[in-house]
Amino acid sequence: MSRTYRIAVIGGDGIGPEVTDAGLCVLDAAEKRFGFRTERTSVDWSAEKYTTGFRVTQEMIEPLRSYDAILLGAIGHPDAPRGLPEADIIFGLRRGFDLYVNLRPIVLYDDRLCPLKGRSTKDVDIVVVRENTEDVYGRPIEVEAEGTPDEAVWSKMIFTRRGTERIVRYAFELARTRPRKRLTLVDKANALRLQDIYRRVLEEVGREYPDVEHDAMYVDACSMWMVLHPERFDVIVTTNLFGDIITDLGAAIVGGLGTGASGNIHPGKVSVFEPIHGSAPKYTGQGVASPVGAIGALALMLDHVGERDAAKAVDRAIREGFSSGRIKGVEAGSGRTMDVAAGIARTVTEGT
Repeated sequence: MSRTYRIAVIGGDGIGPEVTDAGLCVLDAAEKRFGFRTERTSVDWSAEKYTTGFRVTQEMIEPLRSYDAILLGAIGHPDAPRGLPEADIIFGLRRGFDLYVNLRPIVLYDDRLCPLKGRSTKDVDIVVVRENTEDVYGRPIEVEAEGTPDEAVWSKMIFTRRGTERIVRYAFELARTRPRKRLTLVDKANALRLQDIYRRVLEEVGREYPDVEHDAMYVDACSMWMVLHPERFDVIVTTNLFGDIITDLGAAIVGGLGTGASGNIHPGKVSVFEPIHGSAPKYTGQGVASPVGAIGALALMLDHVGERDAAKAVDRAIREGFSSGRIKGVEAGSGRTMDVAAGIARTVTEGT
């Protein structure tokens, strides 16, 4: 096997290690069928360790730069200092490695998962390209008159020309590869005038992609149309804050957070792949969490490192699991975590 990839595995908290193990089970099957291998390194970082004073520093993150990809389970523990593990680990990885693309497919795997009346798999196939390093996320805050009736807190919402142009261009390139070749910018440029930079960049870059139809809408309208007419959307490009929100809405219309996968990507460099659900501590150790999001994240990782046939096989296996009824759902308890993974792995191996 000449194709070898170095993968760092951060199981994290709660159900994170369980769904990550499920993803690795499917990775084993993909390796056997498609003739590549991975060298895996376990990284023992979690929010739970923050209850003892542990911190992940940028110096600890830096060695991961030499890996091909990072597979992350979930970060979050109820007893950890609120927001601190996320700032250190999640934002540490995203900003430390300049992972400027947050890629979140919104895919309806089976008609029965959709809560919208009369909608089917052909109606919901969206990819959200969320800018991942700018906006207000992870910025320092300032506090005045804390604890008094006059308390005020504020932070900066930052968009740069460089950051805006590269995410818009990535979205155009992605839209060009899809059958519909349609791109929608989602912003709030009427109320947040600083987001006009997205409108201007969209039109300027769009002239280089005459084969891609593009338009723009405000985030409140987008939230409405995603529910009323999800078939309207193909590729969405949006800001960090709005992307976080509308992708959870998107997950709801395809069955829940358990379906959702994401990639934190810098093309050609080490990138992080994870399910979008949280650590769900109440289900820890029960083996009932859905691994679909984690396995979907594995497919994104395989595509990123260049194993595109393997990525497509994993995606097909997830779809087949739902269409055959072997995967009952994505809510906790709808199936045993490793049973679902084993079924998907078997389909990958058999090539059906």
